[in-house]
Amino acid sequence: MAVKENIRPGGRSARVQASVHAAVRELLAEMSRAEITVPLIAMRAGVTPSTIYRRWGDLQQLLADVAVERLRPDMEPIDTGSGAGDLEVWAEQYAEEMSSGPGREYVRDVLAAQTGDNATKCCNFTRQQIEAIAVRAKERGEFFPDIDAVMDSVVAPIMYRILFGDVPTSARVRELVGHVFGQRKAP
Repeated sequence: MAVKENIRPGGRSARVQASVHAAVRELLAEMSRAEITVPLIAMRAGVTPSTIYRRWGDLQQLLADVAVERLRPDMEPIDTGSGAGDLEVWAEQYAEEMSSGPGREYVRDVLAAQTGDNATKCCNFTRQQIEAIAVRAKERGEFFPDIDAVMDSVVAPIMYRILFGDVPTSARVRELVGHVFGQRKAP
């Protein structure tokens, strides 16, 4: 079952989502993930379990929805004065955040959900951050690689290492960024 978007931008739906998300975050801070249940979340949030099942479908979908909110960037990428510098700083921060304990848990929650809707949202967050960097670079008259090339050559290797290996080092992240800028083709 897909996570339903808010029917109204405010009102009861927004209040329910906020209280349920807060309950999940509080419970995750207090106990292990394996101990958390929909009835426990509902009791903490002051809603019925049926409200949670109706809106999110199951516990994993709810955890994924909470994770997406936690993974949503809360600021524009840092402007270092160059597209390559901006991407390097952003990629290092991205690797650090995603490889942290909470970052890995959020990524696992998003990927464990039955639908890919939440994973798509996270991918779009990443793409939007890179697009913001690209727009700034192009406004300064700089070359910036194709967004898909950045996703494939920088973001994908970072996520692969986080999911299946170790934390990518800053040196490795800088190498990935340097490589994608080195792929520039002559006009």
